[in-house]
Amino acid sequence: MGQYKTLEYVSKDLKINEKYMKTEVGATISYDIGFRELIILENEIQLYYVNGIVDDMTIVQILRELIETNDFESEEDKMFDIIKNRLVNQQVTQINKIDEVTDQLLSGLIVIFVDGERNAFVVDVRNYPGRQPEEPDTERVIRGSRDGFTENVVESTGLIRRRIRDKRLRNEMLRVGKRSKTDVCVCYINDIANEEYVNLVKEKIQKIDIDGLVMADKALTELFVDYNWNPFPLVRYTERPDVAAHHILSGYVVVIVDTSPSVVIMPTTFFDHLEHAEEYRQTPMVGTFTRWFRILAVIASLFLTPVWLLFVLEPDLLPNALSFIGPKETGHIPIPLQIILADIGVEFLRMAAVHTPTPLATALGLIAAVLIGDIAITVGLFSPEVILYVAISTIGTYVTPSYELSVANKIVKLFLLLMTMFFGLNGFLIGFTLSILFWVNLKTLKTPYFWPLIPFDAIALLRFILRIPVPFVHSRPSIVHPKDRIRQK
Repeated sequence: MGQYKTLEYVSKDLKINEKYMKTEVGATISYDIGFRELIILENEIQLYYVNGIVDDMTIVQILRELIETNDFESEEDKMFDIIKNRLVNQQVTQINKIDEVTDQLLSGLIVIFVDGERNAFVVDVRNYPGRQPEEPDTERVIRGSRDGFTENVVESTGLIRRRIRDKRLRNEMLRVGKRSKTDVCVCYINDIANEEYVNLVKEKIQKIDIDGLVMADKALTELFVDYNWNPFPLVRYTERPDVAAHHILSGYVVVIVDTSPSVVIMPTTFFDHLEHAEEYRQTPMVGTFTRWFRILAVIASLFLTPVWLLFVLEPDLLPNALSFIGPKETGHIPIPLQIILADIGVEFLRMAAVHTPTPLATALGLIAAVLIGDIAITVGLFSPEVILYVAISTIGTYVTPSYELSVANKIVKLFLLLMTMFFGLNGFLIGFTLSILFWVNLKTLKTPYFWPLIPFDAIALLRFILRIPVPFVHSRPSIVHPKDRIRQK
C-alpha cells in the first residue's frame, strides 16, 4: 500500500501505476475515467482518459495505430520509440512526475504508461464541451466582428492569436486551485508590456492558495486585487477578442481563465470603463459624438437625481430661468423617500429581468411600465417628476459600457441622495467631495484609478474626450509604461 501513496515518479512497474490511478484518481470507480489495457510487442501498456473532454475519434485512431504495431513491428527492445512514433498527434510529451501526469489527465489529455518505462506519454486530445464563438450580448456593435470569447481557454487564445500574429506574443499558462487546477493564461507582447506589470500579475496568480476557482475570472481577480469593500471594478472585463487584442497591443496584460467567456484586462482606470468598441467602429467625428453622449449619460446616472433633490429641498438655489424645476404634485410620500423607493423598484425590475426567460421579458416590461409608471402616479404614490428623473438616471445606468461600473455608480448615487436628504447643500458637497477623494485614492496594480485626470495627463485626457483618428495616434498609453512607446511613425 505504501508504494503508491508515496509515489512521486512514474514507476517501471505497471501494476504500481495502475494501483495509484485506481486509488488516487478513481480509475474504474469514476465512470468518466476511461481505461484501456493493450499488449504491444508482448509488453503491456495502459491508456487513461477522461470521457466528455477528449476527442473520441482521435483516441480510436491512436488505439488502431498502436494495435497495428503488432502486425508491422517486431523489435521489442525499441518498443518505447516505436510507440512514440505511432502516436498520431501533433502534441506528444513525456512526463515522469506522477502528479504532473494526473494533472494532465484531468485536463483532458490521454496518458499512456508503458511497462518497464519511467516516462509516461501524454497526448493532447482535448475537446472541451462548449459553444461556438458568438457576439457577446453586453458588447454589441453596429459594425465589426461578431465573434466573442468562449469558455474554452484554447479557443480564446486562438481568437487573439488570429488578430495578433506577432512572434513576440506570449500566452503563458498557469494553474490555480489545489482541487480545480483551473488553467489561467497570461497574454502579453514581450517587447511592449512592462515587465514589472507582467511579473506582478504572474506572481500574484501563483501565490493564490485556494481549493478551486468556481466563479472563474471574478474569483481570480478578488484573490489578487485588493477590493476590500470597494464597489468599483479595478480590472476591466471584455468578451470581445478585438478589444482584448487592442489592449494587448497597447501594452496591457490580459488574463484568460478557463470556463469563463470574459477576459480580464489590467491595469485599468475609471475612464477605461467608459469606452466602447462602437466608438472605434465609426468615423472619428461620430465616435467622438457618441462618446460625449455616453459620458453625459453616465454623469446623469450619478448626479441627476441628487442634484434635482437638492433643488427641491432648497429652491432658493435655482436661478429664475430654472424656477420651473420641482414637483408640481408632491404625492402622499415625501419626495426624498419617493426617489429612494423608485430606485429600489428599478433594482427589483433589473433583478427580475435577469431571471426572466426571454419570451417573458416583454411582458415584464409592460407590467413595469403600467404599475410603476402609471398606476403609482394615479394613486399618488409618486409624483410624475420623480418618475421622469429616476427613469433618465436609469437609462444613463444602462448606457454605461461597463456593467460593473454602472452598479458601483448606483451605490455612489444612493450615498449622494442620502447625504442630500439629511444635510441639504452641505451634505451634497461633502458627499461629492468624498466620492472624488475615494476615486483618487484607488489604485489597481500600482496604477492611479482616476488617471488621466488625477494625476493630470493632458494628451491622454484629450484622447479620452476625443476619438482621435488612427493616423494621429503615434504612441501607446503612458500609464502602462510600455517598453516600446511608439505605435506608429
